[in-house]
Amino acid sequence: MLTADEAISRLKEGNLAYQSKDTFHSDISDATLEHFAKNGQEPYAIIIGCSDSRVIPERIFHAAIGDLFTIRVAGNVIDEHQLGSIEYAAGHLGAKLIVVLGHTGCGAVKAAIKHDPDGFIKFITDEIKQAIGDETDDYRAAVLNVQQSIRHIEDSLEIQKDEQEGLRVIGAIYRIEDGSVEFL
Repeated sequence: MLTADEAISRLKEGNLAYQSKDTFHSDISDATLEHFAKNGQEPYAIIIGCSDSRVIPERIFHAAIGDLFTIRVAGNVIDEHQLGSIEYAAGHLGAKLIVVLGHTGCGAVKAAIKHDPDGFIKFITDEIKQAIGDETDDYRAAVLNVQQSIRHIEDSLEIQKDEQEGLRVIGAIYRIEDGSVEFL
């Protein structure tokens, strides 16, 4: 199992490979699939990202089967469901790094900035609006939203216990324009 620092390094290396347009070939052989079916998963990082179809953590970080425990929800907001998934991956699977991955051009962030939507999306945009306040710059709002999600995660008593054992929670922004990831 990788430490948090080793996991960050691996994510950074993977993102550099992605940006350089290196072709990534993941082993999906019968033997690999059988290995994970029999032995379970051991992800080195937990990624909480947006559901945006342009933001695919496994691709962005050149990750293979079993590498990342990915949780995706529009606007990378955190509620009890995401916290439960995070606690499972940290506490039971041993991942030592949690990354809240926001991105430029986020539709949920833009919706929170520009208007007050109806329907169930309002649950997401209300959470984002609370995080960003009156901010109107898309990038800055995305950063504030990531920081809010980090606070929600770190408020979890289970996560606080795991942090004492080497778990780290960090934020990052994926730039859809060039494929780079900025770790905050």
